[in-house]
Amino acid sequence: MSIKNIRNQIRLAELDSSRVEGSVNLIAVSKLQPLARIEKVLLAGHRVFGENRVQEAYQKWPSLKETYPNVSLHLLGPLQTNKVKESLKLFDVVHSLDREKLARVFSENIQQLGQSPDFFIQVNTGEEEQKSGIPPSAVDKFVGDCRETYNLPIVGLMCIPPINEEPSLHFALLKKLAERNGLKRLSMGMSSDFVSAITFGSTDVRIGSALFGKRS
Repeated sequence: MSIKNIRNQIRLAELDSSRVEGSVNLIAVSKLQPLARIEKVLLAGHRVFGENRVQEAYQKWPSLKETYPNVSLHLLGPLQTNKVKESLKLFDVVHSLDREKLARVFSENIQQLGQSPDFFIQVNTGEEEQKSGIPPSAVDKFVGDCRETYNLPIVGLMCIPPINEEPSLHFALLKKLAERNGLKRLSMGMSSDFVSAITFGSTDVRIGSALFGKRS
C-alpha cells in the first residue's frame, strides 16, 4: 500500500472520530526493510520512522539522516540497559520504557549527555508472560517514579495487544490509564488495526508491513 493511501486512511479515521487533521503521527516501521524501500518512503517526503533494535538502526540511519534531514527516529523494541547510551545518540523518541532499572540508567546517561528523547511507557495490557511492559496495576506508580525520581519526559503510553484478543479492549484500557495520569499521547495501532486505534484516541500509529510490504 502506498504512503498516500495510508495517510488517506488515517485522515478518514481522524474525521470519523472528530479529530483534528494531522493529530495522528504515522511512524513508518522500517525494521528488517531494505534500504531501497526505506528511501522510497523518504523520497515521498515522510520523515518519521521506527526501529526495533539499536544495532540494526545504526547500520542504516546515520547515513540516511545525513542525506534526508529532519528525520525523527523512534525506538519501538525492548531495550537492554547496556544499549542505553547508544540509543540516546540516535533516537528521538523511545516507546519501550518498561522497568525501573531502565528508567534509572536512562536518567543517569541523560544527565551526562545533556539531552533526552521523549518517552512512552510500554504497558503489558494483556499481562502476557512473554511480553515486555508494565502491568496495568503498576502504571500509576511507575509514571510517578519516572517523573519525580528519574525526571524523565514521559509523553504517553504504548501497548501491543495480544494477537488472539480484540484490540479495542486494550486500546480502551490504555486510553483510560493515560487520562488518569494526564498523558496526552497513545502509541497504539499497527498495520492490521490502526484505524480502530485512532477511534480510541491513538496519537501515534506504528505501520510496517502495510506500508513496506512483507519483511525480508
